[in-house]
Amino acid sequence: MPAPILSALNVYPIKSVGGIAAQEWAVDDFGLRYDRRWMVVDSRGRMVTQRTHPRLALARPAIEGERLVVRAPGLDPLVLPLRPGEAVTTTVTIWGDICAALWQGEAAARWFSALLGVTVAVVYIPDSTWRPAGQAYAPATARVSFADAYPFLLLSEESLAELNGRMTVPVPMNRFRPNLVIRGGAAFGEDELKTFAIGELQFRAVKPCDRCVLTTTDQETTERGVEPLRTLATFRKRDGKVYFGQNVVHERRGRLVVGMALRC
Repeated sequence: MPAPILSALNVYPIKSVGGIAAQEWAVDDFGLRYDRRWMVVDSRGRMVTQRTHPRLALARPAIEGERLVVRAPGLDPLVLPLRPGEAVTTTVTIWGDICAALWQGEAAARWFSALLGVTVAVVYIPDSTWRPAGQAYAPATARVSFADAYPFLLLSEESLAELNGRMTVPVPMNRFRPNLVIRGGAAFGEDELKTFAIGELQFRAVKPCDRCVLTTTDQETTERGVEPLRTLATFRKRDGKVYFGQNVVHERRGRLVVGMALRC
């Protein structure tokens, strides 16, 4: 049987904001380059996500030259440098982690405040900030940006097809925000992954991903319902949590290209 292949790559520069689909992408120490290096925070420096502010889904980033350009309906584009220089250092909180970040200025704060209707700011995690990946499961050498706990989320097309086959109205892959999408194996085959390689890069699956209310938010309209969590709970629930996809760490830098085979 042919090996599964990498069928899609998605980069999410700003936590909980729209993603960028790519055919190939560099991998650095944090994961996919630029992935969740920026984050929206409240007045106390705490993360702001679609869990509480679904309108973040309306913000769509693009990388244009050396700029990160963010667009949303009714707002002029926000332009940020891809490689922020020296800036005001602040302390932010993401889940139980407290770490140093760089404040990205008044223009970014005003833009996202206008989008969300509340006072927020935007921060960037610099190379100098070491935030360890989920320490209960990941090796001590693994670091993470502003992703929830791990550098990569992997999901298969077959798993989504199995889920959609159980629902009246199917949902798209973007409800689950995977970085790595694979095709060519069994549904939920990612549950069995341990160590594997894609191209020159070595990966380790460390923990199934427990899913939250964000998956119930339509990424085009921001409308929120009960699916797919309700259906997932009928066959993917254990210990009070619903699991779909695998959290993954990597060992070194490299490059990923859609179409590469996954080797176990």
